[in-house]
Amino acid sequence: MKQLTEKQITDNWNELRTIVNNTFSGDRLEKLNKMYDYFEDRMVMAPASGRATFHNAMVGGYVEHILHVVKNAQLLKDIWEKQGAMINFTDEELIFAALHHDLGKVGDLEHDYYVPQDNDWRVKTLGEIFTHNKELQYMTVTDRACWILQHFGISMTQWEFIGLRLTDGLYEEANEKYLKGYNPDFGLRSNIAYILHQADMMATHIESDQWRAGDEVESEKVQKSVSKIKEAVDTEVKEKFTKSTDAKDIFNELFGEPKK
Repeated sequence: MKQLTEKQITDNWNELRTIVNNTFSGDRLEKLNKMYDYFEDRMVMAPASGRATFHNAMVGGYVEHILHVVKNAQLLKDIWEKQGAMINFTDEELIFAALHHDLGKVGDLEHDYYVPQDNDWRVKTLGEIFTHNKELQYMTVTDRACWILQHFGISMTQWEFIGLRLTDGLYEEANEKYLKGYNPDFGLRSNIAYILHQADMMATHIESDQWRAGDEVESEKVQKSVSKIKEAVDTEVKEKFTKSTDAKDIFNELFGEPKK
């Protein structure tokens, strides 16, 4: 199980705010900073998912996931471009969509999206560390992201909307009309959505690998502790056997009966 330290959580938040301040400017930056200031206390602590079998289901997991997607998107954009792909969007548009594709997981203006699961059976059996907040009006994560952005007066370009809207790919049913159309006139006219989906999937799978690796480390520690205990017990038993040659003496050595 992966956990972030207080320093890691703080460093991740500072890195995210630095990306925002270095990427945007003017009125847009002012509105974005107002939004991030408003959600800071909750966003810093938010998990990226609810179950251990998903990704980054831990305090601070949301911000770390966003940073991973931003970095992956920039790397993948360069790869696509070097391979001859059409890049008709700006770096600002790419980073904007990457930063906010999961914004709906922060919740609404008053309520968190995820709350700690208080059912021990669901935690132990299903790995459900967090659960969805029943106080929230239902929206898809993407729809809530768009709603939050418009609430703070933050507009999007066409490519930012397409990228943000389709980052989850076909994992979100509403995206089928965009991604499974058979009429070429209705096809996507930018690669931003494909790049962001790959960036998100890459981050999600690597985060899951890191979580499992943490579980394996913990399991190894337990196994080593058990082995040391068994080794100590075996050594003690062997020492008692070597001290006694008579079967009765061996029995007495093991069960504490004094020799007569």
